[in-house]
Amino acid sequence: MGVHDIETMNEISDTLHRIDPTIFIYGEGWTAGASPLPENLRAVKKNTYQLHKIAAFSDDLRDALRGPFSNVKEKGFVSAASGTMESVKFGIVASTQHPQVDYKKVNYSKAPWAAEPYQTISYVSCHDDNTLYDRLQIDNPDAGEADLIKMDKLSQTTVLTSQGVAFIHSGAELLRTKQGVANSYNSPDSINKIDWGRKTKYKDVFNYYKGLIALRKHHPAFRMPTTKMIQEHLKFMETEDSLLLAYQINNHANGDTWKDILVLLNGNKTDKNFQLPAGKWMLAGDGNYINEKGVKRLASQVVVPATTAIILYKLN
Repeated sequence: MGVHDIETMNEISDTLHRIDPTIFIYGEGWTAGASPLPENLRAVKKNTYQLHKIAAFSDDLRDALRGPFSNVKEKGFVSAASGTMESVKFGIVASTQHPQVDYKKVNYSKAPWAAEPYQTISYVSCHDDNTLYDRLQIDNPDAGEADLIKMDKLSQTTVLTSQGVAFIHSGAELLRTKQGVANSYNSPDSINKIDWGRKTKYKDVFNYYKGLIALRKHHPAFRMPTTKMIQEHLKFMETEDSLLLAYQINNHANGDTWKDILVLLNGNKTDKNFQLPAGKWMLAGDGNYINEKGVKRLASQVVVPATTAIILYKLN
């Protein structure tokens, strides 16, 4: 999308939305090479806020979680890489303005680039790169399958509980592999096919993804429509741990039936204790299962397992 100019992209969007207001437009907010067009006129990611109802992919969140595109052997938050916290927070608020994000510490974008959350595509893998499972294997060559699955689940839990528009690479729910081939446009079916047999082999992973998608559909607090609403309802909490990220979504955000929601993301390789805010809490996601009716009740503190995300809601 970055090889087009902002004016042209806005004319396209305005025309399409006059035909059908529900049309959704998104693109890759980079040029993929040199361009004679001045950067301030390009429809690149940093200028997304100037686009009319057009979204761009957030490589900020993607690379914060799994590791940078420029170095496939470098780790990300889910592999216990330090210095990734602010970039993950930036992704959670969908690249918008939020008073608790330190933009100087964000990996790529030193300022918010989305005017509203629907302009951000939150994701961790896509078609023209390593699959998520392959990438995690590459930058964690000594990790066993169980640990790789925990990293995978932590990555996608972050994506599917973040604001913005969640995007999942087809087959990721089966731990799709392209045998380590990244840019596979010219590869045969043996590389690009989805092996549906993996659904049986990784049934627990498939069901976990299914539960995450249902959770997001049922709870609009995870998809607030405006930056103002995110600023009012989503608050990050102090943990004094650079790889334990905690935030609350409060006060029936976006009309949610759950009054208060707590999300804890532990990128550490060790379990961490977390003191819960006052009140009684219900565990809805423990890294193995998503159960909106509740896994178990908690009152004072919770142990967040290594490389795991947990989701809680407050009991009225």
